[in-house]
Amino acid sequence: MCHPEGKQCTMPSRYLSFRCSVPWLILLLQALLLLRSFLGFPGVSDTYSSFNSYPEFQDVNHMVIFGFGFFLMVLRRYGFSSTGFNFLLVVLGVQCSVLAEDLLVFLGGHQNVVGLESLAKAFVSVTAVIISTGAVLGRANPLQLIIMTLVELIFFYVSRYINETFLEVPARLTGMHVFLFGAYFGLALASRCPEPPPGLDKDRSTPKSELFSVLGTVFVWVFWPSFNSILPSLKMQAVLNTYLALAVSAVAAFMLSALTSKDGKFRMAQIRSAVLAGGVTISYTAQHIHQPWIAMILGLLGSGITILGAHCVQRCFNPALKLQDTSGVHFTFGLPAVLGAVAAVVLRVVEGGIDTRWNELSRLGYDAFVYIGAFCQTICTALITGLITGLILNIKLLKAVHVSKYFDDQFYWEVSSEMISDSLWGSSFSTLMKNSRYLN
Repeated sequence: MCHPEGKQCTMPSRYLSFRCSVPWLILLLQALLLLRSFLGFPGVSDTYSSFNSYPEFQDVNHMVIFGFGFFLMVLRRYGFSSTGFNFLLVVLGVQCSVLAEDLLVFLGGHQNVVGLESLAKAFVSVTAVIISTGAVLGRANPLQLIIMTLVELIFFYVSRYINETFLEVPARLTGMHVFLFGAYFGLALASRCPEPPPGLDKDRSTPKSELFSVLGTVFVWVFWPSFNSILPSLKMQAVLNTYLALAVSAVAAFMLSALTSKDGKFRMAQIRSAVLAGGVTISYTAQHIHQPWIAMILGLLGSGITILGAHCVQRCFNPALKLQDTSGVHFTFGLPAVLGAVAAVVLRVVEGGIDTRWNELSRLGYDAFVYIGAFCQTICTALITGLITGLILNIKLLKAVHVSKYFDDQFYWEVSSEMISDSLWGSSFSTLMKNSRYLN
């Protein structure tokens, strides 16, 4: 109900209160992280290291917080939750990622230093959590999202440890598995969420929410070269290849959107996903490509697999497999990541064959087998752990959201009456425009 003289709406009695759960969980986690910073791990230095890539770190910070925060603002009544929960999960996940990095260093017996480089790796790792959040957007409460963040980061670092220690895959390549792990972990987790009722229309967008989502897409697109170049040693090569792939994927997105739509018009939902496909596809091989045309082809293929995959996934696989993908992370990040992983294997074999004049086929076959094994291990770990996490999050203790309260900010935030009326007006406007097109 709303106060007669004020603008704020109080929480109705049918909405759950998280006063006794979320604040105390956050306080407990922050206390543990502070305790770790005070005590530290043996063999892990607490001195600040020199890192000459602060501009790239700043770009990645903007990309993850601003870019993905606005990118997820596609639902008409879920704007506060999309940006607010994204910010909470990022700042909490970065601290947990730094702790996980130090733990891996301690287990491996290496020496590590705390600094911007450690934070850069943490920001790259927490991207997996943000992608998974897009799959369950509107269907998970903050308590579930925090638990999901902790569990996913643990299993992601376990997957990285397996790839680096047993399969001996380069650390930079395992770090770029964030798109692959995040997408399929989120899809597996979303499959365990109850389906919304057929009459629920809160998952639709309005012109205003679409505009904010496009703004986030532009943020992510602009800063993606810094994301792909923050860890590699050949930074300028990674920046150039990433930009070329992004540019081609953006051009191809407009072209394919007009070709695949029924009336020959551009579809913003398709373009919003396809313009980012080049950055995902090139992330595995950005510093290893020596010919610009290869990066451009990967960008074109990434955009094509996103738009064509969206048709097949939404019409065929989602109903059959009962996949619930709110933000389309499967065809925005998952499918391009699969393409990028396959391209990394092919380029690895081709470059090795050229260097050795194809005289060491057994070694080339072994390298291909290791890269494919790391790729399959990442997907399998993401799917299995995502399913397990989905079952855990559905227990009554975590206050799972009722299906009638999906995609609604009122369940978590104090919202004004104007916001509710604006969202309802936007929905009515979208319905009116849709009906007018049918009449025409």
